Formats: sequence, structure tokens, C-alpha cells
Amino acid sequence: MSNLNDATRATGRRKEATARVFLIPGTGKITINGREVENYFCRANLVTLVRQPFEVLGNAADFDVVATVRGGGETGQAGALRHGIARALADHNPEEWRVPVKKAGFLTRDARTKERKKYGQPGARKHFQYSKR
Repeated sequence: MSNLNDATRATGRRKEATARVFLIPGTGKITINGREVENYFCRANLVTLVRQPFEVLGNAADFDVVATVRGGGETGQAGALRHGIARALADHNPEEWRVPVKKAGFLTRDARTKERKKYGQPGARKHFQYSKR
């Protein structure tokens, strides 16, 4: 594994998931929790989601990504990873890369989370059946 001391670090978040991302000059390999990205995410659309920041900039083969992801489900983890990669790229070369990544919307944290359950109800929006008599 490459030296993480000279890596660009960033944190990405989505739903309940948090991703610690290390961006290292390399060959385009993405490693998540010690596994390849294709082996970590079962669905191909999640792998595509993770690679989107590189596709916007056109530099997918220039960097290796080493990431640690915790919490949430598959979709939340993929979103957190995309957010972390975009932030790391923007920190690595702010003059050239920050504007296109921001314009694509990858630097903004997606704040949509699960709505809390309310008291007196069975769920967040569902109500118990009303009985007139």
C-alpha cells in the first residue's frame, strides 16, 4: 500500500454513513475497507456513483483512493464516498478542480436523512386509524 502520509485527506458524509478518503497519486485503483470497489458494492450503479468526480475531471487514472467507510447502508456509503473523493480532489488542486466539481454538485452534502418517529404515531408520517365511535 502507498504511503498515506503524503495523501490528500477528506471526509464525506451521506445519510448515516461517513467515509474517510485518502487520495494518493497512482493508477486509478479504489480500495474501500481493504476491498476493491467492484467487490465492495454489489450494484454497478453504486460503482458509477463513486467514480463520478473523476469522470467530471477526466483524471480517473491519476489517483488511487484508499477509503474507510462506516455506518449506513450501501447507497449512503456510496454517496459518502463520492462526497469525500470530491472534497479531496478540490483540496488537492483548488484552482483548477474546485469549480467543475462544485458545479456538478459533488461538494454539497446531501442532507436528506430519515425522518424521526413522532410520539402518538406508529411512524414518522403514518397515523393510527381514526375511529369516530
